[in-house]
Amino acid sequence: MESVLRLLQDLERRPRPLLALAGLGFLALVGTVDYLTGYEIFFSVFYLLGVGLAAWYLGRGFGALMSILSVAVWIGGDVAAGARYSNEFIPIWNAMILLSFYCIVVWLLTSLRSLHDELEQRVQQRTLALTQEMSERERLEKEILEISEREQRRIGHDLHDSLCQHLTGTALACQVLGEKLAGQARPEAADAHQLVGLVEDGITLARNLARGIYPVDMEAEGLMAAFQELAASLTARAKVRCTFACDPPVLIHDAATATHLYRIAQEAVTNALRHGRPGRILICLAGGDHQLTLTVEDDGAGLPENWSRGPGLGTRIMAHRAARMGGLLSIEPGPVGGTVVTCSIPKRPGTGKPAH
Repeated sequence: MESVLRLLQDLERRPRPLLALAGLGFLALVGTVDYLTGYEIFFSVFYLLGVGLAAWYLGRGFGALMSILSVAVWIGGDVAAGARYSNEFIPIWNAMILLSFYCIVVWLLTSLRSLHDELEQRVQQRTLALTQEMSERERLEKEILEISEREQRRIGHDLHDSLCQHLTGTALACQVLGEKLAGQARPEAADAHQLVGLVEDGITLARNLARGIYPVDMEAEGLMAAFQELAASLTARAKVRCTFACDPPVLIHDAATATHLYRIAQEAVTNALRHGRPGRILICLAGGDHQLTLTVEDDGAGLPENWSRGPGLGTRIMAHRAARMGGLLSIEPGPVGGTVVTCSIPKRPGTGKPAH
């Protein structure tokens, strides 16, 4: 069946004059065989094959011409082979019946071909429109991500450069005030020193917020440092033993890739803390000759029960980030419990950079 389909597709690409000559040659061959086998053996079905192919590939006009020639060859071959009729009207009647049948077949096939071509054209138009729509959606999604990352960088810089500096100045002013009050032996000096501690705590919180909003430096080692700081922060803040492993070191020269990888790990860790109640989380970054692999593994309760109903927004965003880098994201149960989130990104040959 496949060989027949390939043959028909090959005929579709042939020049029309060559197909017309082939149709006439086929008619001559069938007529010759019909004459040699005598008038008692009926050969009209083989004529119909040539008529059908002519109608399908060359149109209604040539199909009608092939119908007329086929009927003439058939009647002429039978007469030449010795067929005798009791009435001269009989061969004319037979020819008219057969010609009518061939013409109906030609009309049906050409109508079907017209519908087929129209359907193919509509499919091509819809495919083109869908491709353009998908390209536009990808462009918008990329632009949204870029705008989001750019705004986060701006907010992070503002927090670090403006708010932290302002709070630092406030802490210094409070410290000077406390020293003045202490020099005057005023009891408010202790309150002033306590105010300095609160402002310093605010500075620490602001710096942590700035680091969380824009965690990855532009240097190649920035992602490893950001993961190390994320692990240390989780260990101190969430009371979970979180470690980062990267041996040998993996250098990421593309800032967008580093940011995507960090956000994927950050979301995976957040999901683990929210749903799994783990005691240990391992963040692992590995780079081979052909791909980069980020793995976040925990020993918690595993995937939630409603996971089978469809991934949540965070998971879809992680998958989208992986796709933006040309990679794949997988979320699977761990071998001894918990959850394993893996993001694999292929590298461009000979560059060591992600292939996105």
